[in-house]
Amino acid sequence: MRLRNVPGAKETIIESCFSIQEPETYKGRWAEEFGNQNPIHIEVGMGKGKFILEMARRNPEVNYIGIEKYSSVLVRAVEKTEDFEGKNLRLIRMDAEDIENVFEKGEVSRIYLNFSDPWPKDRHAKRRLTSVRFLERYDNILTSDGRIVFKTDNKDLFDFSLEQVEEAGWILENYTYDLHHSEYNEGNVMTEYEEKFSAKGNPICRLTAYRHES
Repeated sequence: MRLRNVPGAKETIIESCFSIQEPETYKGRWAEEFGNQNPIHIEVGMGKGKFILEMARRNPEVNYIGIEKYSSVLVRAVEKTEDFEGKNLRLIRMDAEDIENVFEKGEVSRIYLNFSDPWPKDRHAKRRLTSVRFLERYDNILTSDGRIVFKTDNKDLFDFSLEQVEEAGWILENYTYDLHHSEYNEGNVMTEYEEKFSAKGNPICRLTAYRHES
């Protein structure tokens, strides 16, 4: 993925009151950071932030944390927070591979994966955010009744993800190959990519999964 450098992006991110620096120091202390015991939902690979900002607006009783690897993308989400008046949102620039260093076991109630990089080559399969390797990482931060919710327009990636959920021993709660024409579309918040792809007539795939309870 080739991204343009955005002048001043890192400075803009650091200056934002919604942006978290040195996120590892917050591990196990996110309730303290938010000042409440509300459930924490995270979006891994949040892009320009449309989805997570709208979720935070709609659900003030939930704390949201957006994770994005690239400063040039995260800065666009930071810019959108200028009109956000809530206190239930934080943004982090970090690699998803480090997620266990930032969240304690049982600290996260829900993980959203929206239009993740498909990494189409077989040798890169472990990098996909729905791979068994990443499901193991999520397993180490989710509450006992936690969920992952995954959306994509890439059918091959979706089929791969369904297989990985089963291989990892998780339970598939529900899934659809055409979200916008299914019963699961009620209350759906669209991402930038989702609006773009659905406008072209591309069906959106979605699954929800949770772990076997011990």
